[in-house]
Amino acid sequence: METYQIIVLALFCALVLLEILFTNFFSKHKQRPKDGVVEFIGFFQLNFLALPLVFGFGYGLAETFFPGTKGIISEWGFFAIFGLLLIFDDLTQYWWHRTCHNVPILYNLHRAHHDSEYLSIRVVYRNALLYYILMPGLWFAGILFYMGSGWVYFVYIVVKQAVIFGAHTDLRWDKKLYEIKWMHPIMWVLERTISTPSTHWAHHGKHLSDENTHYKGNYGNLLFLWDVIFGTAKITRKYPKEVGVENLSEVSALTQLFWPIFRSPEGSDNKHI
Repeated sequence: METYQIIVLALFCALVLLEILFTNFFSKHKQRPKDGVVEFIGFFQLNFLALPLVFGFGYGLAETFFPGTKGIISEWGFFAIFGLLLIFDDLTQYWWHRTCHNVPILYNLHRAHHDSEYLSIRVVYRNALLYYILMPGLWFAGILFYMGSGWVYFVYIVVKQAVIFGAHTDLRWDKKLYEIKWMHPIMWVLERTISTPSTHWAHHGKHLSDENTHYKGNYGNLLFLWDVIFGTAKITRKYPKEVGVENLSEVSALTQLFWPIFRSPEGSDNKHI
C-alpha cells in the first residue's frame, strides 16, 4: 500500500472514530440492514476494484496511443500539475456528478449515494460500481500519471479525500466556526472554495420545500468553486431538516451497487424528483 493510501485510510478511520465517539455512528436515523451492506461493499469496490482498474486502464491507454507523452509534465511546478488535476479530475467529476443528477437513466448509478436518510463518513463510498468505472476523472488521472504528475497526484488525492470526508461527516465541523464572529470572512471564502458540510448536506436534502435543500446543485467534490462558476451554488450556512431522496421507491442493495446488472422489480428507473 502506497504512503498516500495509508494517509487517506488514516483520515477515514480517524473520522470513523470521531463519529463513534460523538455521534450515533452505528445506529443512524432510519437506518436499514441493507445500508451497511451497500457501504461495506461500496468501500471495497471503489478502493480495490474500480480505482486501480480504471486508473490502470487510463495509464495503459496513454502508454499505448501516446507513448511520446511519458513524463512530459514531470518537470512542471507543483501548482501547474495540481491545477491540471483540478481541471481533469475534479472539474470533470463535477460535470459527471451533475449529469447523473439530470439524466434519469444515469441517476441509477448514483442513487445509492442519496438513498440513506442520514449523512456520515459511512456514505462517502455509496455508489454503483459503474458510476466509478465511467467517471472521467479516474481515466484522466491515470493518463496524467503516465505524463508525470507523480507525487503531486498523491498530495492532490489526500487533499481531495480530506475535503470529501469532511463534507459528508455527521460532525458538522463548520457549524461551530460559523458561530465565531472573527471567522466570518474566512468562512465566506472557504465555503465558496471547497465543499463544506452545510453546502454538501444541502445537496443531500430530502424535501424540495425545505429552503436548505438544493439537490439540483452543490455538486462540487473538492472545489465548491465549480458550483459558484457554473451557477449551481446555494449557501445558507444551515442544514436541511431531513436528508434522503423525495418520491423515490425502494430498491435492493444489489440494484444500488450493480445496476444495470441487477434491477429491482420496481423503482430502479425512477427520476430523482
